[in-house]
Amino acid sequence: MNKTINMIVAGPRGKMGREALALIERTEHFRLVGCIDRKNDGMNLRDLEGMPAFDAPIFTDATEAFDQVNADVLIELTNPHAGYHHAKQALIHHVRPVVGTSGFSTDQLQELEELSASNATGIVIAPNFAIGAILMMRFAKEAAKYFPDVEIIEKHHDNKLDAPSGTAVKTAQLIQEVREKHKQGHPDEIETIEGARGADVDGMKIHSMRLPGFIAQQEVVFGMSGQTLTINHNSADRASFMSGVEFAVNEVMNREDFVYGLENLME
Repeated sequence: MNKTINMIVAGPRGKMGREALALIERTEHFRLVGCIDRKNDGMNLRDLEGMPAFDAPIFTDATEAFDQVNADVLIELTNPHAGYHHAKQALIHHVRPVVGTSGFSTDQLQELEELSASNATGIVIAPNFAIGAILMMRFAKEAAKYFPDVEIIEKHHDNKLDAPSGTAVKTAQLIQEVREKHKQGHPDEIETIEGARGADVDGMKIHSMRLPGFIAQQEVVFGMSGQTLTINHNSADRASFMSGVEFAVNEVMNREDFVYGLENLME
């Protein structure tokens, strides 16, 4: 039998937060012990209309939550500003964060990595928790060894704050590891409307779409003379991310280091 893992969920009323609560509810060795929410301080989750009947206190202050509740793991699914603060406080209190929030700056990631090391407390930050998306990135890196001309098209719901997505950025970083920097397209190409060709990362282009109806979708399109190759992943439901969250929670319990990208737990 697996050891019980006590968890705090940040953002329980959000769409991803509700999926995390459903995951905890159906996983025998997961136990919700508290929530961090920008509203409802001092209330209990079971008293909120439409929420699962967990006996879990709600805090608006992350420091207070970690001081008062004995937790092993923080599941952080809010936004970059709050998520950074929550993850930082969790590490200070030796609580292992599993973070699905993207949009952190390089400096913020570095500070969280340093905190993880100094506190010997594991942290997993995953731009995407969908197992299929991790495989899509892995396949894209392999394809880039043979197809150096590539563009990334990512499509998300219109409430997403950061662009490009963390998944697109991570995909570009993985491709950079095996692809030499070079300019794609016509050498004299001109944008008649600025930004028409998308963001530029070492010559490859990233395009972001934000529309109602999407959840998360990404295409990595490779081209060479006479052929194209498209690697596509589509999350049609937020439940697609929960297998990765469950995997990360179980894995982070055995870690004392900083992990960026779920693929680094899947090796």
